[in-house]
Amino acid sequence: MVRVLLAEDVRILRDALVTLLDLAEGIDVVAAVESGPAVLPRAAETAPDVAVIDIDLPGKDGLTVAAELHDRVPACRTLILTGLGRPGYLRRALDAGITGFMLKDASAAELADAIRKVAEGHRMIDPQLALAALEFADNPLTTQESRVLGLIADGANLPEIGDRLSLSQGTVRNYLASAVSKLGARNRVDAVRIAVNAGWL
Repeated sequence: MVRVLLAEDVRILRDALVTLLDLAEGIDVVAAVESGPAVLPRAAETAPDVAVIDIDLPGKDGLTVAAELHDRVPACRTLILTGLGRPGYLRRALDAGITGFMLKDASAAELADAIRKVAEGHRMIDPQLALAALEFADNPLTTQESRVLGLIADGANLPEIGDRLSLSQGTVRNYLASAVSKLGARNRVDAVRIAVNAGWL
């Protein structure tokens, strides 16, 4: 029996997935949570074999949660669910140590099959997304440029970014200018749009 932890913030979808997966042969949903910060504590309590994680969770995004699970609960494999098939997300997910990556338009039977295979140690990646990722350019941003741009996307101003990253405002401006230039953007807002659409933020 594959023990599954499900992390999905939309209640009706979470409840439907729990019901469907509990009906699937060889799968037992041992926990269902609605936010990113709730995943690690529940994983520690329930010892799931596979965590099925929505990429867009409140409090902490699914890719961050997957990376934490990979480090702290290595016996638990992760399968990311997303409604957005952005190639940059797949690359970030692989860096986070995920085993599976599926789009939410998959059928319940496909999801159950992917969970079983992930539990066995097989990597399950949506084939269309994998092909798109191979054809997609690498993220040109450095880690620090991505952090600064991500904070801009969250609405932080230059002093706040400087405080959070322990940088001077001049250094923050330099990182932003570099990111705008590398992405061929018109301005900071356009750079955020490009990076978000690519799945780099």
